[in-house]
Amino acid sequence: MPEAARRDRVFLVMVDDSAERRVAMRYACLRARNGGGRVALLRVIEPEGTVEWAGVGAMLQEERREEAEKLLSGLAAEVQEITGGLPILLIREGEPRDELLALLKEDPRLSILILASGVNGGGPGPLITALTGRYAPQLRVPLTIVPGNLDDAELDRVT
Repeated sequence: MPEAARRDRVFLVMVDDSAERRVAMRYACLRARNGGGRVALLRVIEPEGTVEWAGVGAMLQEERREEAEKLLSGLAAEVQEITGGLPILLIREGEPRDELLALLKEDPRLSILILASGVNGGGPGPLITALTGRYAPQLRVPLTIVPGNLDDAELDRVT
């Protein structure tokens, strides 16, 4: 693979609140470090339910955005520690599946989507189920599903 192509690869990780997020992010970081590329972190803020007053709704949404920025900032430090480079930080508002698919369609920098499967034996999770089923034709990049129960030594071995 030409050196420029290796450098231009961007590994996208969905930043949700699941336990397996850490595995997906570490896998993406190790792939970027070992094979060249960057990591992008996407946090999707889901819309608030019905709020009586518009001002309260806007305040709640702003608080959620600030929380997302703080979370991504902390994760960016972890990414930089592993890869030696800063990640691309992305925040979107809406339904996670729809926002992910829209981002993949809009952003040509994104090369590979990295997700981790559930660790509790409850199945792959709704996002993986959707992206490997009904919404698979809408993916424009390869999808890598990492077993969510891999430890650091196993992740080092497979990357």
